[in-house]
Amino acid sequence: MKAAVLYEVNTPLKIEELTLDEPQANEVLVKIQAVGLCHSDLHFMKGEMPQPLPFVPGHEGAGVVEKVGPGVTTLKPGDHVITMVTFNCGKCHYCYKGQPAWCVENLPIQMMATLPYGGIRLHKGDQAIHHLFGLACYAEKVVVHERSAVKIRDDAPLEVACLLGCGTSTGISTVLNTAGVKAGESIAIFGCGGVGLSAVMGAKLAGAKIIAVDVLDSKLKMAKELGADHVINATKDDPQAKIMEILGGGANYAIECIGNVDVMLKAFGSIRARGLFVVTGMAPITAMLNIAPFEFFLGKSITGSVQGDIIPQIDIPRYVDLYMEGKLPIDKLITKSYSLDQINKAFEDLQNGKLIRGVIKI
Repeated sequence: MKAAVLYEVNTPLKIEELTLDEPQANEVLVKIQAVGLCHSDLHFMKGEMPQPLPFVPGHEGAGVVEKVGPGVTTLKPGDHVITMVTFNCGKCHYCYKGQPAWCVENLPIQMMATLPYGGIRLHKGDQAIHHLFGLACYAEKVVVHERSAVKIRDDAPLEVACLLGCGTSTGISTVLNTAGVKAGESIAIFGCGGVGLSAVMGAKLAGAKIIAVDVLDSKLKMAKELGADHVINATKDDPQAKIMEILGGGANYAIECIGNVDVMLKAFGSIRARGLFVVTGMAPITAMLNIAPFEFFLGKSITGSVQGDIIPQIDIPRYVDLYMEGKLPIDKLITKSYSLDQINKAFEDLQNGKLIRGVIKI
């Protein structure tokens, strides 16, 4: 089968013919139909996050189950599924507490680029090819752990639903789960890419007063269309001062969706006393955030979010239903679709700010 392989950081992906092993215990083979383009892959492709090479990136996959391995109980051939960037084992402290996004198995998978518990199913001749995020979705087919795939309704378009594998569900869930925004409260969303605009949709569902911040008017226009009450172009106005002006004080919540520490400081400064700031964007692993301790005497809080503290088997089907009912217009985020052979052009467009969300159709 064909897949996009990264052999060295900061080099183009290479379309290769790879061998994919049969699914083993608790694994399923999925024929991929669509995969979202996400900045999270770029951090690893550019060497900003450590990762064994070579690997196949791609984690926002959607497709149809073709085969299941021994012991699989939650999926069957013919099921439509979305692959999830976060794995949950169902057995650790966090999983038992209903916090599967914090599963202790996540970090080893992300750092070692294998399937859960160390498996590798991709090969180029005798060479093992790693699975980024335990998925490796920029490929015609994948073998993944059954808990890395969530069944969805058959009538949902997979080229849209794939976005819920990471970025879109992260934005929505950060608002609804991590922050727990309530109707009438205010939220400032910094960064109006795929995650930020998804956060706007989540805040709209919650009934919040929404302020969206970005440097591109085109993205702010989309934020307005999706439900933002106010938009701020950070190249024209100081967002911190403008938010204070609009709200007569800071916001109840702020979310940073870029991974830029300078923007994080602005976001933290924009919340009111007892406000909550959520770091959602992935910064390079060496980046540092310098905050004046005095801010904490105002009762401000900072927390991080992994995919919005999502509970995949509950939240993902619910989000798909909301999309199908016209209440979550996820399809509006898609700027352009590409073939697998166009993947390097797609990532070039992503880095150059030409896409809100892009989709690779397999």
